Amino acid sequence: MEFLKSGIKTVLGGTEPGQQPSAAETVEKLVDRVYSSTLLEDRRDACRALKALSRKYRIEVGAQGMPPLVQVLQNDGQDAEIISYALDTLCNVVTSEEFDEEADNPTVSVNVGEQFTEMFIKTPENVTLVMGYLDEYDFRVRRAAIQLITSLISNKTRELQDLVLVSPMGVSKLMDLLTDSREVIRNDVLLLLIELTKGNSNIQKIVAFENAFDRLFEIVREEGCSDGGIVVEDCLILLLNLLKNNSSNQQFFKEGSYIQRLAPMFELAQDTEELGWSPQKVSNFHCLLQVVRALVTPSNQQVVVSACQRVMQKSRLLHALCEILMSSGVPADILTETINAVAEVVRGDRDNQDELGRVMAPSSPPRPAIVVLLMSMINEKQLLALRCAVLYCFECFLYRNADGQRAVVQTLLPSSTSDVSALSTGQLLCTGLFSTDALANWFSAVALMHTLVENVALKEELLRVLLATPGGQRPITLLEQCSNLMQQERYRLQSKVGLLMLLSLWLAHCPGAVKALLETQGTMAYLTAQLCSNEHDEREFLVQGMCAFLMGLCIQFNDNSLPGQKREDISQLIIKRIGQESFCSKLAEVSRHEAYSRACKQAQIRAKSAGELLLDYEYCKLYKGLEALIAKLVSGFDVDGIELTELTLSSEASALVSQYKGIIRGMDAQIQTLQQSSKELENENAKLKEKLDEEQTLKAQLSDQNTLLKAQLGATSQVNVQGQGQAVETPAASEEELNAARYQANMYFAENIRLTKELETLRQQLSTERQRADAAQESLAATQKDQEDLLELLADQEAKLTRFEEATTTISTTTTAANPNQVSSEAPVVSSPLDESPIPSGTASR
Repeated sequence: MEFLKSGIKTVLGGTEPGQQPSAAETVEKLVDRVYSSTLLEDRRDACRALKALSRKYRIEVGAQGMPPLVQVLQNDGQDAEIISYALDTLCNVVTSEEFDEEADNPTVSVNVGEQFTEMFIKTPENVTLVMGYLDEYDFRVRRAAIQLITSLISNKTRELQDLVLVSPMGVSKLMDLLTDSREVIRNDVLLLLIELTKGNSNIQKIVAFENAFDRLFEIVREEGCSDGGIVVEDCLILLLNLLKNNSSNQQFFKEGSYIQRLAPMFELAQDTEELGWSPQKVSNFHCLLQVVRALVTPSNQQVVVSACQRVMQKSRLLHALCEILMSSGVPADILTETINAVAEVVRGDRDNQDELGRVMAPSSPPRPAIVVLLMSMINEKQLLALRCAVLYCFECFLYRNADGQRAVVQTLLPSSTSDVSALSTGQLLCTGLFSTDALANWFSAVALMHTLVENVALKEELLRVLLATPGGQRPITLLEQCSNLMQQERYRLQSKVGLLMLLSLWLAHCPGAVKALLETQGTMAYLTAQLCSNEHDEREFLVQGMCAFLMGLCIQFNDNSLPGQKREDISQLIIKRIGQESFCSKLAEVSRHEAYSRACKQAQIRAKSAGELLLDYEYCKLYKGLEALIAKLVSGFDVDGIELTELTLSSEASALVSQYKGIIRGMDAQIQTLQQSSKELENENAKLKEKLDEEQTLKAQLSDQNTLLKAQLGATSQVNVQGQGQAVETPAASEEELNAARYQANMYFAENIRLTKELETLRQQLSTERQRADAAQESLAATQKDQEDLLELLADQEAKLTRFEEATTTISTTTTAANPNQVSSEAPVVSSPLDESPIPSGTASR
């Protein structure tokens, strides 16, 4: 620090005794030196001093020093040292990092770097100027330029992506730097490309076709693959950015045989168990698994997923993943992500599913990997994320796999073979279904439900499953036991939700299952009692909705073969005991619950806590397809149970059409609303732009006035100077005035940025208030009386506002009269059009 102070003193010269210049004054003198010095050495020293000050006095250096630093980049490109100082200073100004030196400075805001970034890119040529210095081979210049661009992209990603795209050979320049022999440069470029490729498919495609995959694999190989350092992780993160949600790059990756180059990276060394997993290896492996999942995630195009799945099987990548599953000493988070990766590699691919089914665990006796995984799923001591991953893997193993579904059901049937390992699959699910752990109940119910998805024949087969009872009593069916457990009070809510999902999917399109459930004692009485109760908890509302859905399935898929439990009998029960409107309202509770919207998004089960595990993707899919049909069916009976509408199973298609028509109508209404809102926002935007133009015009006027005053002061000073030699220094004085004008213009520019952000905030507030006003208008439109009250209230508020404005005008006039010589140096404050008194909430609620 003493060296820094002495260096700055050398640049600025000595100060008078007892006078210590402020940071702003010091920066101002340095800026003046950069502007006015004719010697390159003087400008270089001033830039070095600005760099030193930029870490502690970022605001002062950024507000005053940005234009002269850009001028240095424009004019002094032949001197690498001064260019590196200028780039480093700009990087310190715009970075989002908080320096230790400025920790005690209360004036530094959290997003000051973002604000200076906005100022810098206001002139797009500045970015092009910095990009040009990437061609400079000098280490200091090239690295400083890379770091500055990285900071700019981090703060304003979308804007910088657009500027890089239009910059001549911008992406190509960055890709060429990956071949720089200096590892520091190469590693910094990796960080830049990671930021640059986030969420921009066009840049992702350009980077991929600039031979990025080959270069990244080469770097990973040089750095030691999964055993390498953080550079390997950076390469894999960039690779993930290029592949995620980009079908073009995924296809290119598959066709370029890059999946085959991934496979060897998953082979664990023999000494891995002994040496353990370092934190960096865990991070590298986690990124590798995410790259695999990016290629086969269900949200990708099915053609791409299927092609990648086939290559992963042929390249033995799937085999390597299964080996990791059965290995010991694998960290829990790696094991969890590996299970998820295996799940998506086998999902819907029969060959891959068969290969997973053949994997045996190294136990005594050997057991199938699927059985070992299910043992972990029903073990309450295992981590929640691991148990969720196992369930997801089991679901993917059964997805469009009729043989796999049949094999699970066969282990539960009395006629099954004596193969203990095959039998244990069904036994494990029943064990979890009847255990005291609520999560094990839920996991097992959902797993068993997936053995029945899109397979009516197995639903009939599962009705034959018998369970032994204590005391030598007659065996009961699995369906009967599920119904009995659902009716028990000790069975917790999460467990009941799992059973309701299992029973609902079992009954759908299976009249035999409907008949078996109706024959179970107490089932309809329990469902009716649930729907008649008054609940106040959202989770209880969900259970009521699921009970209504199950009862509706008993009507829709009823073959009328059971006396007293025919379709009209159940419908009459609903009408007399529950009420048709009440039933439909409770039925809709399922789709209103947040668990429904969460489960509908994706097949993978994600939960931060055990309490979030409620609904499954396949159940939501079934509910979405049949809810409208059931509601219409129940509403179609009169009080005597006579069906008023001709609805049969074949009418399901027409119900779905009606449902989609309703969705389309809702979307059309949303589009019209959004179009109207867009027009209003455009009008408000035009008004705000007009105000901004006024502010800019005023700024220009003030700048001109300031320049004129400076010129007048300079002229006055020259008149008072004695001596002929001093009088001829008018050009230098003009240069000082020009620098002062530039400084003042820069300060006005900063103020302009602040006003722009303020106007943007006002526009957002205006939009919010307009939405509130629209909601209030809808509620007030109910009666004419309320509308008249509102108009009277608004008139009263307007009168108050008028009186307030008159009082404000009077005060302003008095203040001006009392201070006639006071001239405000600040730009005028733009008042919000929403400063009027708000409508009282009590009126809006009427």
